Amino acid sequence: MTAVQRSKERTNWKGLLVCLAIPVLVGAVSALVSRAGMERFAQVQKPPLSPPEWLFPVAWTLLYLMMGYASYVVWRSPAEKQRIDRALRWYGAQLCANFWWSPLFFSWSLYLPALGWLILMLVLVVVTLVCFWRIERRAGLLLVPYLCWLVFAGYLNAGVWLLNR
Repeated sequence: MTAVQRSKERTNWKGLLVCLAIPVLVGAVSALVSRAGMERFAQVQKPPLSPPEWLFPVAWTLLYLMMGYASYVVWRSPAEKQRIDRALRWYGAQLCANFWWSPLFFSWSLYLPALGWLILMLVLVVVTLVCFWRIERRAGLLLVPYLCWLVFAGYLNAGVWLLNR
């Protein structure tokens, strides 16, 4: 085992905290930006299987933490730097797309464009998941619940659009 591999095995606590904080902060700022639209959203018709409102921040927080940990695993991987950098750029792109979905949907009530944006997010997450998986399998696995939640969010988004147009 090389010195680089041994150093990568030790937990970099500062790095881990930064990796966990980035997606949580992106989600928190996006939620703050979208807060005004939440009152209006409470009045719209929702499709069957819509979960209670309290579940969304809980689910998103867990998903953001899993996302952040996955990015940490990739960042600390002994894989080729170019592959790690490419994977983390895709991760950043999907995180940026994630940020803008809430304002589209909640603040501006642009349900159809938000659905299109969500489809873009799904593509970005699939690419990120594949890149992460190829570097470190568990990092890819950590993104699977996020991908599943986005598919469910797509159903909810489409339902809200169809019921409220």
